[in-house]
Amino acid sequence: MSQLPIADVLPLLIEQITHRPQVILKAEPGAGKSTYFPLQLLLSGCISGRIIMLEPRRLAARNIAAYLAKQLNEPVGQRVGFRVRGETKVSSATQLEIVTEGIMTRIIQNDPELDGVDMVIFDEFHERSIHADTALALSLEAQSVLRDDLKIVVMSATLDQQSLGRLLPESAYVESSGRQYPVELRYNPIKQGERLAPAMVKLIRSLLNSEQGSLLAFLPGVSAIKQVEEQLLGTLDDVVDVCPLYGQLDFKQQQKAISPAKDGRRKVVLATNIAETSLTIEGIRLVVDSGLERTASFDLKTGITRLQETKIAQSSAQQRAGRAGRLEPGLCVRLYSESQYQQQPKVPTPEILQSDLAPLAMELAAWGTTDETSLSWLDTPPKASLQQGRELLQQLCLMRSDYQLTAMGQDAHQLGLPPRTAAMLLQVQDDPLYFSAAVAAAVLLEEPEKNSLDISHSLYRWQEKRHPKSSWLYKRAQQLCFACDNEFNLATVTASQLSLVVAMAYPDRIAQLRDNSLGQFRLSNGHGAWIHESEPLANEHYLVVTELMRHQQQASQIFSAIALDIQQLENTFGALFKTSEVVDWDDKSGRLTAEKQTKMGQLVIQRIALPEPSKEKMTQALLNYVSRKGLGVLNWTQDTLAWLERVRCGIEWLPHEGWPAMDDDSLRSSVDDWLAPYLLGCTSAKQLHKVSVLEALSARLGWPLNQKIDEWLPTHHQMPTGTKKKIRYQQGMSPVLSVRMQEVFGEKQSPVIAQGTQTVVMELLSPAQRPLQVTQDLAGFWHGAYREVQKEMKGRYPKHVWPDDPANHVATTKTKRQLNS
Repeated sequence: MSQLPIADVLPLLIEQITHRPQVILKAEPGAGKSTYFPLQLLLSGCISGRIIMLEPRRLAARNIAAYLAKQLNEPVGQRVGFRVRGETKVSSATQLEIVTEGIMTRIIQNDPELDGVDMVIFDEFHERSIHADTALALSLEAQSVLRDDLKIVVMSATLDQQSLGRLLPESAYVESSGRQYPVELRYNPIKQGERLAPAMVKLIRSLLNSEQGSLLAFLPGVSAIKQVEEQLLGTLDDVVDVCPLYGQLDFKQQQKAISPAKDGRRKVVLATNIAETSLTIEGIRLVVDSGLERTASFDLKTGITRLQETKIAQSSAQQRAGRAGRLEPGLCVRLYSESQYQQQPKVPTPEILQSDLAPLAMELAAWGTTDETSLSWLDTPPKASLQQGRELLQQLCLMRSDYQLTAMGQDAHQLGLPPRTAAMLLQVQDDPLYFSAAVAAAVLLEEPEKNSLDISHSLYRWQEKRHPKSSWLYKRAQQLCFACDNEFNLATVTASQLSLVVAMAYPDRIAQLRDNSLGQFRLSNGHGAWIHESEPLANEHYLVVTELMRHQQQASQIFSAIALDIQQLENTFGALFKTSEVVDWDDKSGRLTAEKQTKMGQLVIQRIALPEPSKEKMTQALLNYVSRKGLGVLNWTQDTLAWLERVRCGIEWLPHEGWPAMDDDSLRSSVDDWLAPYLLGCTSAKQLHKVSVLEALSARLGWPLNQKIDEWLPTHHQMPTGTKKKIRYQQGMSPVLSVRMQEVFGEKQSPVIAQGTQTVVMELLSPAQRPLQVTQDLAGFWHGAYREVQKEMKGRYPKHVWPDDPANHVATTKTKRQLNS
């Protein structure tokens, strides 16, 4: 380890850590920043308290801890320990604790002063996970308010130094240049129309035949890995082992992929971006980079995560290439061109800009802030995403309308679980049967079974001890029971109980089968979802969907769900349902319908016809019709449209006058307020054309605005000749007045309106009504450009008056002859 490049800058690092509260460390892959650096911190004794180092992935946290403990000839859990979800190996002797990023957020929330912790290291920060961003924001506030002696180190091979420097103004910057061993780069772009898997297989075979050492291939996802694995098996030399590596594999399979090949054997590791950072895969000197990854982005419109195959950022490409130079000179072949590489963004889009922010909203509330801008972020969380997250927390009864956590929300945060899971456990914690079902659901959702769509099947396999992770599931269930101070009995859990508690966690994803459409569902949040017709769940009337992905513009595909007895859900958890009387206009039958509806979100669960509605209900039905169809079903005359345009201009130009909202969206959402009084007596949609929209909108505007509008924004301007000319209004533009030039003689200034804030644009016309000049400065025009216009007009229209002093000439509509007669 002493030959690692990081050793060259270690004295400088130690010095800066001693004298600065913050350090930014840039070190390329293989430099030893994740291993040699923290170990030397530990051995040097320059940090007296505990050191916490954050890693993006569980696999990296475990392996780094194991490697460092081995260097100390100690078991993990002595001076070096780790904490990841579901597993902890630390003790009172632990000085260096390696944790996943979500764990760090939990640590600092429980102890904002970080008592006993003297340094926090953020490793591989370029990945910009939402947990890392959150933990850094909270750590910076703790450092500035509570712990000015706390040291913060942010490090990666690819860092945005300028942005980080602004975020950490007191930081020192240290760079460890140079990879440990050189890596040759080759570009071998896939031909147009060629599929990834065969191209990857072909290149892997070629490299194994022409180069020495083991090979690491980066693929976008599990499906691509399996395709390449299938095509490779049976076609390689007997001395080559093919090992997949991705997050859903169990720990033993992951360890097999990263451990050294046996003597005399070679290895081909097929990995997702899990292998980009913090892992040294023994014996790798060849890397094949597809240049692709699968990324998940949260769709605000649907409330659903959308999975996309995207090109990687340049920083990720650099990290992947660096895997080939960890232990010896290496080779990286990229299945894309150098120009494609140059066109990619420098760094990937931060997770905080494209994720479901409900967990972050809970963290902020627990931290005691409702204003996310009060914390220091590299990228501030988007307001719209944060608001949607808060709305989900309110739906789960975890947050109040003032964005403070409810009592149950505070308990949920202490559990350290995703909000949906925590809400599910807490809502049934006093019912032993349903609590056991909720615990079973929580662990089955936390570690979903591969290739198993129906959650109830996973439950059965677990109960029969045929689930591949039965022992882990039971261990995790006991941990949750301990956290909730309750007991768990797997044998009592039924599929129906499981579906009911899952519905508590996913009330927005209860799915209703569409009429005569096998496998086609509508979710309670209003969006569509589908499941393959061959699946047994495709014919269920109701499902609870826990995992689905949206592909391009299609409805979302369901990947995990469970059948639901909707009547049993209503009988057991009736608070999820709402009953109301609904009157609406039926377009097909052309008549009014009235019914009592029981709804779950946007799903109508039950309809009961009601007697003929009253006049009030009839009015409400027509209002519903307008809201559904849009304002276009009303009678919009030219006068009404012109009046509304004037009002909207008034709102833009005179915002201090206290106007009501008059944009289309506001008018449509508030038809009950302004349109209802004018629908009395209407009994059909056809009669809507008799309603005076102008009167209704004028009443909405209210006195005195509906009187002042004609004074502030007049429809016409009176000319010196006594004629009135119409002023044209258009939102976002100045008012315009078109008039023959002779009629403006004697006007010294352009007219102004809107309490003097708007100068009218004068479109000056020839006697033949053709445009001559457009100006907002009539006085300037008379003294300037008019001279050129005068010369031309005297020749073209000699019968008309073209005075030398138009500002003081009498306005006219007549020719010279008419004036002299």
